[in-house]
Amino acid sequence: MASRPAADRPVPPSALVLIGANAIPLLGVMFFQWTVFSILLLYWSENVVVGVFNILRMAVAEPRNIAANAGKLFLIPFFTVHYGMFTFVHGMFVLALFGPGGPSMSPAALLAAVRAAGIGYGVLAIALSHGFSFVHNYLGSGEYQRTSTSALMAQPYARVVVLHITILAGGFLTQAVGAPALALVVLIAAKTGIDLRAHLAERRKWALVPAPIAQNA
Repeated sequence: MASRPAADRPVPPSALVLIGANAIPLLGVMFFQWTVFSILLLYWSENVVVGVFNILRMAVAEPRNIAANAGKLFLIPFFTVHYGMFTFVHGMFVLALFGPGGPSMSPAALLAAVRAAGIGYGVLAIALSHGFSFVHNYLGSGEYQRTSTSALMAQPYARVVVLHITILAGGFLTQAVGAPALALVVLIAAKTGIDLRAHLAERRKWALVPAPIAQNA
């Protein structure tokens, strides 16, 4: 059965939570002297969060489709390795181009950089935002019954690529002008706008997609 069109629905609560989570970097810039590197590292950490929740989405998608559930045994590990490599390489770029100590090609260096940057609260806020959307939209609104594992395989890449090309370009520009607080605020606002637009588009997409017919044989 097709779901009710979402064009006239109010802004979902998850969008408001997303805006709140994206406001954390503003507090970091204004009160805790977060730098370009701190902001970019926080946004890289969001890649990891996005990947984890996409794996959870894949795991519970199409629960009554036997063929799709069998396919998950291959697709979920494949996505984990492929997206993990993609994220790791992106993290290396952030460390090499913006990190204070130059490039360091190891996961331990990335984890140490996150701890040293003091962005733990920001990472937690982002994780809670994605967790709220997962529970409220994906599970609570039944999106897991209308999506497919194959569609979820590719979904994070378009968002992450567009978002982080913008962020890296903004990071270079901000660094070029001496990283004033105003430039970082503009960068954060641009990221929030792109993120919010993608989030609302995703909600409209899965609200309008009819639930797939279960395959029991």
